[in-house]
Amino acid sequence: MGARVATWAMSGVQSDTWRVHSSLLLPEGRDIATLDCKSGLLAVGTSSDLSIYTLVLENDLPTWSLKWTLPMAGLSRVRFSPSLMYIASTSTYDDSVRIYLTTSGKQTQCIRHPRPVKDMHWRQSGPSSRDDLTLYTITSDATLRIFLPVLDAPQHVQLHASLDIFSALPFTIASQVTTSRVFFLDRGVMSDVLHAALATLNTSDEDARSMRLRDMKAESWDLFLRVLGDGSLIVQAVANIDRRPPTLLKQLTLLQTGPSTLPSPPSHLYVLANPHEPGTVSLVTSSPLMSYRLEPAPFFDALSEGLRLVAKGEGMDPHDPNLAERHSSIVRFVRTPNGDALGVLRTDGSVETWTVDHHGRGQVRNSLKINETGAVDQLVVLERGECFVTYSSSTGRLTLYPSQPSDPVSMDIPPITALFNLPSGNLPSRIMLIGVTTSQTVLLVNADIGSQSTNIAASLSRYEESSLPSSSLKMIIPVDPMGWTSSYSRDTHPANHDVLLSVSEDGELAFWIPERNKGTIKWRCTSRVNTGRKDIRMAACSSAKKSVLITNSAGGQELTIWDSKESEFASGLEFREVFSSADPVRDLDWTATPDSQSILAVGYAHRVELLCQQRMTYFVETPGWGLCWQVDLTSFIPHQISDSIWLRGGSLLIGAGHIMSVYGDTVTKENEPETETLFEYVARHNGPLDDYNPQMILQCLLWDKVELVKGIIVNLANNLEKSDDPREWEAMPVEEFLKKDEAAKASQINRKPQYSSLFSLPEVDQESDETGFSRGLVSHLMERLEEQPLPHLTPNEQQSLLVLIQTTLEVDEQRRALDSNGLRYLISMRVFHIYNRRLSAPTTPASKGSLAYHAQRRERLRYRDMIWAFHSESQDLLLSASNASCEGGKMCWPDARALGVYIWLQSPETMKAHMEVIARNQYLAGDNRDPTQCSLFYFALGKVKLVHGLWRQASWHKEQAVMLKFLANDFSQPRWRTAALKNAFALLSKRRFEYAAAFFLLGGSLKDAVNVCIRNLQDFQLAVALARVLEHGDDGPVLKEILTKTVIPSAFKEGNRWLASWAFWILRRRDLAVRILVTPLRDIATVWDPEITDIGGSLYDDPSLALLFSQLKLKTLQAAKGTSEISGRTEFNFVLQIARVFCRMGCQALALNLVRSWSFERPSTIVPESPVMRRPPSPLATRFALEPALRRQSSIMIDMDISTAPPTRSASPTRRLPNGAITGETMNEGDGDLVARKAGMGRLMKTAKQDVQVPEFDINAFF
Repeated sequence: MGARVATWAMSGVQSDTWRVHSSLLLPEGRDIATLDCKSGLLAVGTSSDLSIYTLVLENDLPTWSLKWTLPMAGLSRVRFSPSLMYIASTSTYDDSVRIYLTTSGKQTQCIRHPRPVKDMHWRQSGPSSRDDLTLYTITSDATLRIFLPVLDAPQHVQLHASLDIFSALPFTIASQVTTSRVFFLDRGVMSDVLHAALATLNTSDEDARSMRLRDMKAESWDLFLRVLGDGSLIVQAVANIDRRPPTLLKQLTLLQTGPSTLPSPPSHLYVLANPHEPGTVSLVTSSPLMSYRLEPAPFFDALSEGLRLVAKGEGMDPHDPNLAERHSSIVRFVRTPNGDALGVLRTDGSVETWTVDHHGRGQVRNSLKINETGAVDQLVVLERGECFVTYSSSTGRLTLYPSQPSDPVSMDIPPITALFNLPSGNLPSRIMLIGVTTSQTVLLVNADIGSQSTNIAASLSRYEESSLPSSSLKMIIPVDPMGWTSSYSRDTHPANHDVLLSVSEDGELAFWIPERNKGTIKWRCTSRVNTGRKDIRMAACSSAKKSVLITNSAGGQELTIWDSKESEFASGLEFREVFSSADPVRDLDWTATPDSQSILAVGYAHRVELLCQQRMTYFVETPGWGLCWQVDLTSFIPHQISDSIWLRGGSLLIGAGHIMSVYGDTVTKENEPETETLFEYVARHNGPLDDYNPQMILQCLLWDKVELVKGIIVNLANNLEKSDDPREWEAMPVEEFLKKDEAAKASQINRKPQYSSLFSLPEVDQESDETGFSRGLVSHLMERLEEQPLPHLTPNEQQSLLVLIQTTLEVDEQRRALDSNGLRYLISMRVFHIYNRRLSAPTTPASKGSLAYHAQRRERLRYRDMIWAFHSESQDLLLSASNASCEGGKMCWPDARALGVYIWLQSPETMKAHMEVIARNQYLAGDNRDPTQCSLFYFALGKVKLVHGLWRQASWHKEQAVMLKFLANDFSQPRWRTAALKNAFALLSKRRFEYAAAFFLLGGSLKDAVNVCIRNLQDFQLAVALARVLEHGDDGPVLKEILTKTVIPSAFKEGNRWLASWAFWILRRRDLAVRILVTPLRDIATVWDPEITDIGGSLYDDPSLALLFSQLKLKTLQAAKGTSEISGRTEFNFVLQIARVFCRMGCQALALNLVRSWSFERPSTIVPESPVMRRPPSPLATRFALEPALRRQSSIMIDMDISTAPPTRSASPTRRLPNGAITGETMNEGDGDLVARKAGMGRLMKTAKQDVQVPEFDINAFF
């Protein structure tokens, strides 16, 4: 490999596996020309020298150490002698063989030849003369020469015999032979094969067959195989080489076969033993690449079964007259729409068509040398390779080559840059060709391949030429139809698939579908995606409308993958990566799995990378697409990759030089475990999740489906008891995912035993407690999972599953005292603590320590989880649970920050009391009882005297005397406040930031204290805590400044809608708190004062956004006002986006539940037409006095001044007539919904102004 040498050895652990043993790197510019390695010696020949290396162990690592280097020009081959005492070499500059001593590099002999030496072999001598030198050389005239040692000078060799064509054939016949090759049959392999063959023969039969084999074995004949130009074989033998004197050599011709035994004289022939068939030998030829099975007894009897063809290179017909043409380099591959046939363009102008089976194996169907003046630029394969169409730009002709014996037909067309056909059903003709012209128009051509049975001749006819209704087009490419025949796409008519993708100069992608209208074809755009990319170099589009772009950028070449479903909630960008321009992307090709998932092959000069879509997850931040496989040809093929293309069944064909390589799934043999296929790998990484997957369980818990999760856990435990094979497990019915938690719980209650009387005991199944969800079942299940992890779960997922099972048990035991939001916070907190605790604990044998390598401790809860607690009505219980979760049940400030306590607490009294708890725990946390650790919190509470008392006990502290003297002063006086502020600035200069903030509080400057927290400590939560405690709530100016100038800009910059929604809610802008969950951040930034300019990317990739929006949109009057500013179409698209996110996470069942159960409630009320509306007396009349549409709004909280409420949405422009009247003709499609919402909001606010009269309780209503 250039200047690098890599040695490989068979693995001692895994059989039939090769591993890199050692490597050697030569200086730059010394490219390796020849190698030989034997018994720890390595000979490396370059264009300028010959070097010998020995293998040594250096720090227990195999290393090659240089022995000597000898200048030598034009080395072509080197060979070690069997004794390793000598090394022979040849050069391209002369016709000599030079022999050197291995120990010193001294030349011992130079053997000149009449013609160039093409090959040479050292003969392995017999046991009695193992150090004798015997050298075979083969020259360009197919003459083999035998050199044996001189008797009185054994270190020198001399010519003793030669085998040429005249020694094998009579002179009259040999003089007519123009081409032949001679090969040495390895005597060690042949000796073992002859011994095994004789063992199988009947020893009592002394026939000619056994006699010949015994003579060959006993006398150690050296065998040579000569292949003539007509493919016939001649086997010659030389006897008595091991005898002395060497004048007794005897030459024999053992066999001559008929013509065409081999297709032609091969360039190389290798003799290999068959370990599974000891009495046979394999002959491997190259090129053409073919393998034969040779059985000695019938072979030397000239029987046909003696030499049988076992395998050959795919499509390599030995009798194919065009076999030599396929040695020209490959230009491009073209396949049929479903990948069952293939076309190959080569540099010599030849075209091949291949048929492909479902395993991806190919067979030549048609091979034709195009006799045209111009090269073929475009190719289309039709009818499984029976015919094809070519286009040449130099002639401008489109030519149809039908099946033989029909003649080709041609027609002139405008210059085109692309040519392809579509599956039947898209366009009127059975075969319609689509060409993209250089002027970016679309040309349609009818093709008729003809039929012999109906006497219809092949023909080409121009259908029409049209333009796409789009401007500034840069390129038009076909949409890959590979996935149209998948099981998921068969229900969709082919005419409904997109056909073309257009790319504009400004980076807009448009998808086009043909429609027939009154005999003409019109192109309709189905979707557009604005990528904002310029200078697009390459593009490709899959059948699932996934588009990949290669763009030149300042940092290199940018690869981006886009989805066609662009909306205000998704830009369409799924993946982005920048590669070095030193190794540019050369090829892009898509394929589709049976479930319509896309796989992208990205081709480089020497490798092809396969990318597949990655499932979104809550546990690990992963890119949208990832590398699933890589094919690297650097070590195998010296040529650069010309093209790569997907075939049917997920096979990948790669062309490099003249070589075609097919990569696909391995065929599993009997009694071997099944290996995972490429399609199964993709489905596992992006398909629907199993019920027990931790991501599915977590989402079910967040969406109030605790009963469903309990059922999943019980079902998992039952499945593990039944079988260890997940393929035999029973999944939860989809209907269970569509039930509400109350309905699921009711169904569980209905299955409980019923009492027949007041004091009767029900018949209870003793196994019911064990089979139902219980602590015992959970403990047993977790022990089982610890010992035997589930297949297809990563170590992180395995640990997350255990965490969630334990969390579900704890949540189920406390859920009666908590509301839904409190349960969500409790779930998140339990997962957070258990996850970190498992990372800190010693690994179990089952985990093998893998979790620590792939996961890191989380510093805090996500803001999403904190917001659940903020909107919970069970905050006292949550605070108790948070305290209990801390180490030793004592919460310090790092714990409070990690749990976001001062973000979600709402009661000022609770915040103040809890800060005192934190201060006390801060002081008691360390062994030294340092007062500086708690001063900030006690000063915030105004307890200066308490801190003074703590300093009295800190006799060990060097600052005790100073602090006791200073804290004894009265800080209500301006003098001492100023002193405290000066000390605060002094502490800032010493970078004691937390203590400086404490002194700012002591000096009465809350604003400076929070600035230190934000700017120096990078802890805005501490700043919020201090402000909320000192300002006794959420209406203080310092807190508002923190939220306005720090929290909200930071949330917009990071794209954190959760944090921004919380800040707006605190600021009493609950309309914006609701709108920001759905509305793009840039729209919110324009109505917020001060205006925010730094806005980061915000993806709607969290399904919990919809959950929070459904809770808040009608919670208060101000929130309902914000909801009214969101159009119904926007909310509809938002729900669809969240459903897509669920699908991207593998939770398709939850996506279905979302779209089935979502309620598009409007902020409206029903105002009775008549003030007097009587109903018959009943118990329900008093309890439900409102109409059904009013019952939800009856509990709405009035949190705004109705008469002076500012709008949260800029007013729409109105059009006035000359007389001043307002016209209503400019209402858009979405404006009707917006007007209805605003009208409903108006009625709601009008109702809120009225005094609600509560009827007096009347006991007579029950009778």
